[in-house]
Amino acid sequence: MQSWRTWHRPLVLFAAAMAVMAVVAAVGILVDERVLAGSAIWAKPFKFAVSFVAYALALAWMLTLLTRGRRVGWWAGTVVALACAGEMAVITGQVIRGRRSHFNQATPLDSMLYDVMAVTVVILWAGTLVIAVLLLRARIADRASAWAVRSGVLIALVGAAFGFLMTRPSAGQRAAGGLDTADVVGAHAVGVPDGGPSMALTGWSTTGGDLRVPHFVGMHALQLLPLFLLALMSLAPRVTRLRDPRVRLRLVLVASGAYAAVVALVTWQALRGQPLVHPDGATLAAAGLIAAATAAGALGALRRDGSAPPAGAQDKELVS
Repeated sequence: MQSWRTWHRPLVLFAAAMAVMAVVAAVGILVDERVLAGSAIWAKPFKFAVSFVAYALALAWMLTLLTRGRRVGWWAGTVVALACAGEMAVITGQVIRGRRSHFNQATPLDSMLYDVMAVTVVILWAGTLVIAVLLLRARIADRASAWAVRSGVLIALVGAAFGFLMTRPSAGQRAAGGLDTADVVGAHAVGVPDGGPSMALTGWSTTGGDLRVPHFVGMHALQLLPLFLLALMSLAPRVTRLRDPRVRLRLVLVASGAYAAVVALVTWQALRGQPLVHPDGATLAAAGLIAAATAAGALGALRRDGSAPPAGAQDKELVS
């Protein structure tokens, strides 16, 4: 197991700063009574800070797995940290001003800050793409570990890309016209205005679709798929079948496919203007098919092979 001291330092420092920011924002939620777009004004920096902690730490660890292009990876990670810090600075600054950060075109300053955020998001995505390419080329000894990391980062890239869909004018905004002079252009919600009834904590719409759902679910494959493999390895001493690295590999592949299918499902649901908590029959049927396919895949992955693992083969650590 590699020491955390070998992790990408700028990303680790950024994660530490975001942990502090999460505490500050949590206090802000408690003491600041202002409401913006239907939510406590400090809710957005709190959610972004918590998400950035998980995202940055996952990338910081993954960069230790690189076997080639480490210098390029270091710079890509540093660029991601700086881009995330820039986005967070705008979000927090707008909260202090009592203004929306996303989609805000009300004044030249608001519009400029939103454009800055757009640039930071593109840079963040591009930096993560570079890291993904390096991870695809890395020689990771344990195949299950390799697929957990690679699948996680690739699905996360897709999830992050859903953020670009939110920048497009909503149907209501297009119908109203005058987008050149509108105060707000773009939205999280689909089929309903932003700021309506929403779920506690997440703020996701309960009356229409919400593109933040696939954005969130997709991005956090970066942490959840490697954690799934860690769980398998933790259970291996007590579950005989999980001691076989081939079984763990098959289970990781099943989990990756299931995760990608869930991301596709919640994206389809959101784009149809349907709330996550009120699925229709078609959504439930698709979810049932995914669940059945995943269960069948897991049972198949756990099957006993006709041949035993090579003599002396030993389980490999997720990080060597």
